[in-house]
Amino acid sequence: MNPISAHNHQDYKLKDTKPQLGERWPHGGIRGGGGWINSERATSTYDLVEQMFYLYVRVEKARDLPTNPVTGNIDAYVEVKVGNYKGKTKHFEKKTYPEWKQVFAFSKDKIQSSVVEVFVRDREMVARDEYIGRVIFDMNEVPTRVPPDSPLAPQWYRLEDRRGDSKVKGVVMLAVWMGTQADEAFPEAWHSDAASVHGEGVFNIRSKVYVSPKLWYLRVNVIEAQDVEPNDRSQPPQAFVKAHVGNQVLKTKLCPTRTTNPLWNEDLIFVAAEPFEEQLVLTVENKMSSAKDEKMGRIILPLTIFERRLDHRPVHSKWFNLEKFGFGVLEGDKRHELKFSSRIHLRVCLEGAYHVLDESTMYISDQRPTARQLWKQPIGILEVGILSSQGLLPMKTNDGRGTTDAYCVAKYGLKWVRTRTIIDSFNPKWNEQYTWEVYDPCTVITLGVFDNCHLGGNEKPGSGSGSKVDSRIGKVRIRLSTLETDRIYTNSYPLLVLKPTGVKKMGELQLAVRFTCLSLASMIYLYGHPLLPKMHYLHPFTVNQLDSLRYQAMNIVAVRLSRAEPPLRKEVVEYMLDVDSHMWSMRRSKANFFRIVSLFSGVISISKWLGDVCYWKNPITTILVHVLFLILICYPELILPTLFLYMFLIGIWNYRFRSRHPPHMDTKLSWSEGVHPDELDEEFDTFPTSRQQDIVRMRYDRLRSVAGRIQTVVGDMATQGERFQALLSWRDPRATSLFVIFCLIAAIVLYVTPFKIIALVAGLFWLRHPRFRSKLPSVPSNFFRRLPSRADSML
Repeated sequence: MNPISAHNHQDYKLKDTKPQLGERWPHGGIRGGGGWINSERATSTYDLVEQMFYLYVRVEKARDLPTNPVTGNIDAYVEVKVGNYKGKTKHFEKKTYPEWKQVFAFSKDKIQSSVVEVFVRDREMVARDEYIGRVIFDMNEVPTRVPPDSPLAPQWYRLEDRRGDSKVKGVVMLAVWMGTQADEAFPEAWHSDAASVHGEGVFNIRSKVYVSPKLWYLRVNVIEAQDVEPNDRSQPPQAFVKAHVGNQVLKTKLCPTRTTNPLWNEDLIFVAAEPFEEQLVLTVENKMSSAKDEKMGRIILPLTIFERRLDHRPVHSKWFNLEKFGFGVLEGDKRHELKFSSRIHLRVCLEGAYHVLDESTMYISDQRPTARQLWKQPIGILEVGILSSQGLLPMKTNDGRGTTDAYCVAKYGLKWVRTRTIIDSFNPKWNEQYTWEVYDPCTVITLGVFDNCHLGGNEKPGSGSGSKVDSRIGKVRIRLSTLETDRIYTNSYPLLVLKPTGVKKMGELQLAVRFTCLSLASMIYLYGHPLLPKMHYLHPFTVNQLDSLRYQAMNIVAVRLSRAEPPLRKEVVEYMLDVDSHMWSMRRSKANFFRIVSLFSGVISISKWLGDVCYWKNPITTILVHVLFLILICYPELILPTLFLYMFLIGIWNYRFRSRHPPHMDTKLSWSEGVHPDELDEEFDTFPTSRQQDIVRMRYDRLRSVAGRIQTVVGDMATQGERFQALLSWRDPRATSLFVIFCLIAAIVLYVTPFKIIALVAGLFWLRHPRFRSKLPSVPSNFFRRLPSRADSML
């Protein structure tokens, strides 16, 4: 490995950090007192983040404001000024008693003023806004609010003139205090470090908690239909049923016989989300030709009428009348007349005992069934402090210079969280803490960092990103079962993104993670139970069904979360849920192949060691193996205890070398460091492909060569299996005769000879000295290789 790649590989590793976590409060406000009070409360809600102090100004309302002598009205608003930072409330037209109810937050680290000035002004359309009055607060007198104290009560303050000598007409209700990011006013407050954001962008930078929609599997069992008639009644229809739920469309198979009373008895599975906005639309259609279908009847059913099933017991079936539209030549004037002559037999239910998969089972974060009454009690609490990012790369240009407006998203179970956006910073500090209930330790939390491109400014996306799409900065996954309970992990995770040019480190994400166990017995109990609810095993779906349903569930979650305010955008949800993880990738295929090779490396090492023992490469080791073998032959009851004791000792020995850190993205395991550029270009290609014809032809030929090698390996495996079958199939009569005679002789010898003698002779023969060995293949191997297979019967 060259020095540059060695440095990069080291840079991709997890790093330990030592942030100052917990709550620390100064005596007497921002400038008073000299000491700090360390908070040792175990119930602190913000003990996994570094404390950040903010000056909060709550502007409630005003009254008795003087009107403009010319217009007789007032369009009042409030401006809060701390040093060079200014925040403004919205203005109300023609109201002398306006109510704003807005909170302003100023970072203590950036305050360079000793006073807080609150101005009330009258907004003018043409001239300069008119000054009405002000209130001034001394920073030394601002109180400090320590959670969980109740919120500071706002008070009425009389307005002063510009010089502060006399009072003017009007009062304003304000509250000013010093607090931290743990304050409940923090998420909705206007922040001084985001003063450049205006309009709709203000809503897109706030921190929010989202909940995934409640997803159900909708099972539609299409049983039969009666009296369905086509327009051409000269021949019976060949019917099938097409079902729609939103954008999901499924069809039954064609009824094998042409009849007006077709029978299908086929299940169609859909994904639906509460509240149910879509309806189930069923149409019975006649297959007239390969390109033409004729609708014979239709019915629209709301999803709320269907039974919610909590177990495997069957639900009752029902008959539903079909709406039929006449399109015959003689019925031209009755095209829109409804006829209820046909009906369809259905068994429909909403499955509450399944878990609707919207993420890969490889890193699933939730396995609870849909129905809440089937949930068990939580077995633990997961707390994550999203501290900061370091060394982020510029993601877009603003006024000719590179900039990044980063926010972090975390997803575990049904709960998604989004931190506030830190404007124009390559080292953003969020210091936000979130908590999840844990129902199964064998789950994964996913965190992603993104660049906010919806601030309403003059940003231009960087190379490789589309317009108005939040760019990916990186992703981190943490499996809870790899964490020790009640321990705080403070690490800096590399943010790695695979780009068409190769793997790239976009920065680092600093986290503090703690997994608290509520019931050790319940956690141990879960390890013996299936990962998914029992209905997944009693009535399983096919692999194709699961893939399709997962894709539909991801789309529904992405659409629903994109409606929130601020929206969790579709590209963010898809990246967090790994929507493209099933697409073909030569790099991923190589990585999985070498994962399999590494699995068998232990078996290969043991076989090599046994070969060395058999060939007496180390005589002392071989003699010890002989002694152990003789002991086990004399005392066979020690074989299994010895095996399990050996595995116990290996486990105890490996405890010293256990990993001290949670696992993270591994570039070497992912085979992303030495990947060929064309293979990366193929991985980032669209589906269907958008590349030129000669490139597609070259990739197709490469895929054919890889598939050819796989085909050869599969054929060799089939050949070995068919040779085993040929031992007793009399395909080669002489070989089968020899084997049958050998089996008879072996049965007699094994019957009259004690098993210990047989095992002793076989073991000593296997461990014999190389002087008594031949370099030629053994007789059984020669006999087996001569057996016929069915390969010679293939075209």
